Amino acid sequence: MHKPTHIQGVAIEALAKEFGTPLYLYDGGKIVNQIQALQTAFATIPVRIKYAAKALSSLSVLSLIRKAGAELDAVSLEEVKLGLLAGSKASEIMYTPSGVSFEEIQEAVQIGAMINLDSLPLLERFGQTYGNSVPVCIRINPHILAGGNMKISVGHKESKFGISIEHLPQILELAQQYQIPIVGLHLHTGSDILDAEVFLKGGKVLFKAAMHFPNLQFLDFGGGFKVAYSPEDSATDIAELGRIVSGAFQEFCKKFGRKLELWIEPGKFLVSEAGYLVVKATVVKETPSIHFVGVDSGMNHLIRPMMYDAYHEIYNLSNLDGATSSYTVVGYICETDTLASQRQLHTVKEGDFLVIQNAGAYGYTMSSNYNARLRPAEVLVWEGKAYLIRKREQFEDLIRNQEIIQW
Repeated sequence: MHKPTHIQGVAIEALAKEFGTPLYLYDGGKIVNQIQALQTAFATIPVRIKYAAKALSSLSVLSLIRKAGAELDAVSLEEVKLGLLAGSKASEIMYTPSGVSFEEIQEAVQIGAMINLDSLPLLERFGQTYGNSVPVCIRINPHILAGGNMKISVGHKESKFGISIEHLPQILELAQQYQIPIVGLHLHTGSDILDAEVFLKGGKVLFKAAMHFPNLQFLDFGGGFKVAYSPEDSATDIAELGRIVSGAFQEFCKKFGRKLELWIEPGKFLVSEAGYLVVKATVVKETPSIHFVGVDSGMNHLIRPMMYDAYHEIYNLSNLDGATSSYTVVGYICETDTLASQRQLHTVKEGDFLVIQNAGAYGYTMSSNYNARLRPAEVLVWEGKAYLIRKREQFEDLIRNQEIIQW
């Protein structure tokens, strides 16, 4: 697996020294290249790329993604508002919440986002409130188990997400009763999906259901494209995915009687490989059984290894060759926060910079202030220039909204 020392000609070590560690770095060129790869793969059909903002929602990243021709998939009202701040039009935003209050749905309607509903009670209340005046999309649960981890598999029968495909008659009944204009059908089966056939399997569920909705404008296949996290790992073949899904979609449109749009919602695929978390070795500690490297970060900045048992490649930026040893890289949190176990790294000493790869997706967005620790700065590299897009938190940020009771 490639271990870069530079991003677009800018030295990672120089950025770490300039901005301090821990530090999130993003390669803007890589993000744009991923968007272009999808545009090429689906070039034969009308496709809209809806970036899943939950992966990385920093304003400058959202702005760059829009500049490259992608739109937005938001799962909260706050993500909708971030998208607007970053330059998105409300009409370009798909709003797909789960378990929210109806008041949040109403605010999103007022903003003008496309609403994607995933429960029958919400659909009924939506119909009672808006009748035929507001178009809506329906999220279907296709009862398909897919994805790299049960925690990120969201299309199976026991998932909280979507309206069960078995409840299609109830959807149709509510739509007729309230004359709800259903213009889209959506599904998302999970993340880390390697096989294009899984997307096609979900697509067949949508194709069959779609025949009951004459006013459709689009079908949304969700996202979940797999990226490689380790040297032995595989990634979704995007060219093959585009060819297979586009062909099936074209055949469906012939049967449906008119052309629709295909929407896809990549998140991790666009930003994961573009992101790096640079940390500094604070202590090298040997025990009778394990050689530990402690770093100035932890699960408060990258929770994926502890939450999902996720693998992230790590290398010693300060020593790229020579002898290697087995190290377990751990954080500074008062909790077991192992970032990597028993990894072969070139000899590490205190003060060395370590780089954690594939940190662009679900890194900063899942970070916290656990142990009253502060969040890192974020830097975006674009066309050979580094931009500080989020300042490092200060202690004042931690206490900004707190009040001390005067006893």
